[in-house]
Amino acid sequence: MRNKLIHDEVISIGTLSENVAHPREVFGPAFEFSAAGVIIAHNHPSGDVNPSDKDKSVTQQLINAGKIIDIILVDHVIVGNSSYFSFKEKQMM
Repeated sequence: MRNKLIHDEVISIGTLSENVAHPREVFGPAFEFSAAGVIIAHNHPSGDVNPSDKDKSVTQQLINAGKIIDIILVDHVIVGNSSYFSFKEKQMM
């Protein structure tokens, strides 16, 4: 079946101002569950859903790593108070 959720997992729990997720932690479960793609999501405690430079950098790093291992990054979603930001919807990936 296409585009069906097969697993969800907490990869990392960050601090108030930072969270680091390396591609090996992100794509590890994707290998384990034979996923064709992953969606990553995280919150911004400030409520501001605009992506930081680090968010943009991590997204590009995951896109590049995914190309090498043939697992696509489907989307990167940032959640805030009552809104969200989707890299895919904003055509930033």
